[in-house]
Amino acid sequence: MNFAWPDPPEPVATPDDLPPQPAAHRVKVLHVITRFWAGAGGNTLVSALGMDPLRYEVWIAGVPGGPLWERARAAGISCVELQDFHEYIAPLADLRVFLRMIRLMRRERFQIVHTHSSKAGVMGRLAAWIARTPVIVHTFHGFSFHDFMSAGRRAAYLFLERLAKPAADEIFAVAPQIAREAVERRLARPGQISVVPSAVELDQIPLETDPTVRAELGIPESSPLIGTVGRLDFQKSPVDFVRMAALVAQERPDARFVMVGDGTLEHEAREEAAKIGAPVLFTGFRPDAARIASAFDVFVVSSLYEGLGRSLTEALASGRPAVATAVNGVPDLVEPGATGLLVKPRDPKGLAASVLWMIEHPEEARRMGELGRARVRSIFVPAQMCALLDGAYRRLLGLPEQGGVAGAAPRLRIDRSRGRRIRAVVDGRTRDAS
Repeated sequence: MNFAWPDPPEPVATPDDLPPQPAAHRVKVLHVITRFWAGAGGNTLVSALGMDPLRYEVWIAGVPGGPLWERARAAGISCVELQDFHEYIAPLADLRVFLRMIRLMRRERFQIVHTHSSKAGVMGRLAAWIARTPVIVHTFHGFSFHDFMSAGRRAAYLFLERLAKPAADEIFAVAPQIAREAVERRLARPGQISVVPSAVELDQIPLETDPTVRAELGIPESSPLIGTVGRLDFQKSPVDFVRMAALVAQERPDARFVMVGDGTLEHEAREEAAKIGAPVLFTGFRPDAARIASAFDVFVVSSLYEGLGRSLTEALASGRPAVATAVNGVPDLVEPGATGLLVKPRDPKGLAASVLWMIEHPEEARRMGELGRARVRSIFVPAQMCALLDGAYRRLLGLPEQGGVAGAAPRLRIDRSRGRRIRAVVDGRTRDAS
């Protein structure tokens, strides 16, 4: 039985009329992440921004670089860019970063350390355990291992993940299939893991097609437009998208294809497109990627492995029908015949067949897009995600719910415009958070 602590009564005097009062004790939370950008980075930023500043003091630590650090600092979040921290394994540098994590956690005495992604997840959990952090939480956004790496390397990554498993008090996954795989791979104990959908900033994603995109890209209104958004790297398998485009163009010469993003395989993808005559437009990185994707008739995911796919979530939120590889958490979003079609990874012919079906069945594709939009906009809501995190943090710290509604998000408006001093309007009452 959960006891709900009552809300404070209405004050009889305003704070300005009272003698100076001590600031309320807030829970200090440190998010540790490898890359503070892209999918997991965006989720972590939304998590940090959405927590009640009267209850939580939120910090973020991770690999230096990326546009999200500036946004986090501007919102008054304490940021620690860990020098020498890299995505890849570097034993000596990783040891230095690991020791810095421990010192940071001991010095700041966080009540909660919440880790994200694979490398930061292992190092952060173990550092928090050594630092005797009271509550340690980890989120699986995806996995560092996959079927397209050597057996020895995969075994090494699984060993490291299992090594860190006992340090976590609770584990979250961004999708049901991710949670199930974590239990089956013995990365989480049965009953220890729960699903917290990875929210996106829905107010920044178009509800409908942006009519200016086609003219901007030089694409005729009558041409079927097929596209994708993401890093052009091994995980996303951009060459499979290019080969799919060539196959579709053989059947539908009027079709056009767009790849939004850059990465280590961009040159290889461009060369393959030129070699096989695939009519692919490479836009490079676009900060307005969601706006561009809103104009696609079909959104394609060719990934070899994928936690859930932030760009896929955003495309569905704007009503795009999807053709995607059936990997990891993707089938939790793409329901065949309802919100899109699924294909095995490394199967350009399968991708082409599904894209052609979408082009030849425009009414069914439109309906799939509508169902996908409704699904995403009901599940991936920032306030809902933050309420779930707030409920879990409170439970793990032994704090009861307030106001009698478990997991309910506070009705607040946050003013972070004055640096580190935060003022919030909670249920009509203005209060300060130190």
